[in-house]
Amino acid sequence: MADVLLFHHVQGLTPGMAAFAETLRSAGHTVHLPDLFDGHTFDSIDDGMAHVREIGGFAAVLARAESSTDGLPHELVYAGFSLGVVPAQKLAQTRPGGRGALFYSACLPEEEFGTWPSGLRAQVHGMADDPFFTEEDGDLAAARALAASHPSVEIFLYPGDQHLFADDSLPDYDQKASALLVSRTLAFLASL
Repeated sequence: MADVLLFHHVQGLTPGMAAFAETLRSAGHTVHLPDLFDGHTFDSIDDGMAHVREIGGFAAVLARAESSTDGLPHELVYAGFSLGVVPAQKLAQTRPGGRGALFYSACLPEEEFGTWPSGLRAQVHGMADDPFFTEEDGDLAAARALAASHPSVEIFLYPGDQHLFADDSLPDYDQKASALLVSRTLAFLASL
């Protein structure tokens, strides 16, 4: 079974994020779900981004995420939703020993954090018409470049335009797409 470090999205550690983690735990995996926002959740992406600015920006989020690895093994699967992909991808690329990576609704250019570890397996999931994910030169372009350079990286696109479609506590939730995402995630974790 896998040991997963899962980072929440910009709306915080919502009940949907806790439920997603519990789904992975129910399949036998260990899931660490740090709260990078100290209990704060937000009704919108804009409100969450305002909070990120208030706490010191992406650098503060990354520092909190990195400190959450204290005492954890190096053999982790790094996972994140949207904003949570930033620390997940950084740790996957820079912390030795990672077993895999799961990026939901976001992906950064490989160069952002150096180089991709040789053979590190990853999945990138997003909706085909999500404006946050598919904007020109954005996340989908970064995911495609990563997959083109590293055959161990897979991309999965789902029909729709929702951003946080796998969080069942938010209006963006899409039950059918989320079920397929969970199925692919569990198959990935079982194969490690």
